[in-house]
Amino acid sequence: MPVTHTLDAAAVRAWCRLALQALGRAREEIDAINVYPVADGDTGTNLYLTVESAAESLKATVDGTAPTDLPQALRAMSQGALIGARGNSGTILAQLLRGMTAVLVNGGGLGEALREAADSAYQAVAHPVEGTMLTVAAAAAEAAAGQGDDLAVARAAYEAARGALAATPGQLAELGRAGVVDAGGRGLVAVLGALTDALSGREPAAPAVTEPIGTVVPFGCGSDGDPHVTPGGPAYEVVYLLEAADPAVPALREALDGLGDSLVVVGGDGLWNVHVHVDDVGAAVEAGIAAGRPYRIKVTHFGDQVRASAPRGERVLRAVVAVVRGDGLAALCADAGAVVVASGEEIPDAIRRANAREVVLLPNDADLRAGAAADQARAEGVRVALIPTRSAVQGIAALAVHEPARRFDEDVVAMTSAAGATRYAELGVAEHESWTSAGICQAGDILGLIDGDVAVIGGNLVETGAIVLDRMLAAGGEMVTLVLGSSAPPDLAERLETHVRDGYLAVDTVVYHGGEAGCPLLIGVE
Repeated sequence: MPVTHTLDAAAVRAWCRLALQALGRAREEIDAINVYPVADGDTGTNLYLTVESAAESLKATVDGTAPTDLPQALRAMSQGALIGARGNSGTILAQLLRGMTAVLVNGGGLGEALREAADSAYQAVAHPVEGTMLTVAAAAAEAAAGQGDDLAVARAAYEAARGALAATPGQLAELGRAGVVDAGGRGLVAVLGALTDALSGREPAAPAVTEPIGTVVPFGCGSDGDPHVTPGGPAYEVVYLLEAADPAVPALREALDGLGDSLVVVGGDGLWNVHVHVDDVGAAVEAGIAAGRPYRIKVTHFGDQVRASAPRGERVLRAVVAVVRGDGLAALCADAGAVVVASGEEIPDAIRRANAREVVLLPNDADLRAGAAADQARAEGVRVALIPTRSAVQGIAALAVHEPARRFDEDVVAMTSAAGATRYAELGVAEHESWTSAGICQAGDILGLIDGDVAVIGGNLVETGAIVLDRMLAAGGEMVTLVLGSSAPPDLAERLETHVRDGYLAVDTVVYHGGEAGCPLLIGVE
């Protein structure tokens, strides 16, 4: 990696990549020490997913070989983190990045940016608590003041953050009792270590932080009852993105503060990420509706999380079996936790192989009849839910909201809703002249099928794909998913991404390399 002591666009890209690697290495460790504010064992995962969203945004906006400027890279990174922020820790990290960006894009120095990051994070949290990620951020900012070049600033901030992290058990009683450091602070140290590595040109071969983290208290131990639910505290975590005018946010904060705790509201310029722990989920969402338009609403019940993490013997509680074609799609679904098969005939064996009490079945094909396999599994004592996904993009949408920690019925409802809210399309090549619902096609024509019917006949993939996207997005949409087949030209995704970005400012695009031989492109619109 080239050596640079100044934070420029290349360093931002390196920082994002190295931070994702560092959090990937430390994720399980951070999850294991997560005891505050709720011991739900997901802080490391939430931080990783937040930075992963930042990395995807940066990758989509800034090509690694093209010249670009620092403000563009920083805005992409911070916007991606804001949109993809997960949990309390991820939401705070998104605000830290946003605070840094606000200073750096206006010509401020890195030390000043770290100060603004810490201050803005404190302001975003309704009731700041010392001994947490906020304390670590403040220590880093204080040490960064008055240093030399950007590398010196980053090193000073990193070393101070490590020292502040080590002191957190003495500042917060919950950490002291468990004998661990703060999980969010541990993640922030990893991110600051990655910034130092990016500016120095160092490629770490091992985790950046190696100091002891204390005694890990396994979930379900060390307290009576459900350790994921704070005694007398709220039972649900509610997270959503909110489109709202800035003046509406103070009233939102006040309303949510009266409903629960762990309130963090970050963002600005019309887009906010809201995180709160409550007992009344409906009231928390209604507060968002009163302020603007909430979407991507996620609700987690803490009690369900501990039940999912408790030992259940050798048999798995729940599995997802998905029918997908193409190596890329198979790997994507497997990474999301699904048992993957290539055809309907393999479903019964896959269900047995999963060895689960409960199975969610995703056929991902309008013509696939999977009912017989589901009935056969039910006869063998397995609880099976068949979600009628008609395309792989609907299956991807369902997997994105799948949470084994939820009750089975709730999980199935959420997955079914996500799949049903995803319109699907595909591009194919006509093999011979024939009649279609869009007219007569000739051999070699590009066919655009929307929800299974031919809607467009075109001459090339880009033109036809753009027309299909326009027709689908005319009815609204927040997310476009493009799944490339093995025969797709190299520039297809880039040109369609540009088409969406130029014409639909509020729509995000994600691209996967599916690898399916028979279909150049699958399209999903959520």
